[in-house]
Amino acid sequence: MAKKDYKFILYEKKDHIAKIVFNNVERRNAMSAQMLSELYECLLDSQADKEIRVIILTGAGDKAFSSGQDFALPFEGVGTSVGTYNYLRNVCYESHRLMERMEKPIIAAVNGFCYAGGMEYALACDFIIASDNAMFGITEVGLGILPGSGGIVRYARSMPTRKAKELLLTAGRMTAQEAYELGLVNKVVPFSQLEETVMAIAEKIANESPFAVRMAKMVFNNCLEITDIDAALALERSAGSMLAGTEDATEGPMAFMEKRPPVWKNK
Repeated sequence: MAKKDYKFILYEKKDHIAKIVFNNVERRNAMSAQMLSELYECLLDSQADKEIRVIILTGAGDKAFSSGQDFALPFEGVGTSVGTYNYLRNVCYESHRLMERMEKPIIAAVNGFCYAGGMEYALACDFIIASDNAMFGITEVGLGILPGSGGIVRYARSMPTRKAKELLLTAGRMTAQEAYELGLVNKVVPFSQLEETVMAIAEKIANESPFAVRMAKMVFNNCLEITDIDAALALERSAGSMLAGTEDATEGPMAFMEKRPPVWKNK
């Protein structure tokens, strides 16, 4: 197991899975400038590591995934409220877009509070698995501010429009079950089963063809942004043709016919 020490992030890699953990338990995993910088570094490392196939993002302890910005800490080098907002907007924007553009799937394992900036990070993940003690919300309006890096946009795309607008404008909170019923969350499990459940999903993905998983995520995410259906279908066909010429595309059907686990070569 490979680990690297950070002040506000726990980061480990094992068996093709990277685990990134918000680690500011006393402040309910609230985000400082250093935490955000460390998180971005871990995301870049996970992206570059050819052995990593899946990433899990979660929070330490049982109280919070992340409660958002840590207002008790100054943002180093940021001297005004406008400067703080712009800093958060830029660093979080880069992280979120990296997460969405990265070909490796990212699973949010949400325990406890998932508010404001924490919610924005969860929304940038591919799946959200929640413990039954989780609470969700884009809560910035209640503080007289707005999300700075895509929270409104991803909120609007993650659940029915009128409900998303109501929750946004009232700084409303959702329970895990409510989030599940709205389609925001993939699964709700007892807190004691959260890590086991998320790891099982991560291992299932890690055991699929890495090439096929990467291409599938790329096509899925890009087709959501393509308004012309013929252009979206062309992207899917192009990716399928590219994949068909790989050794994995030969190995998969062969293993199925021979009733054995496939041996992926990622090429």
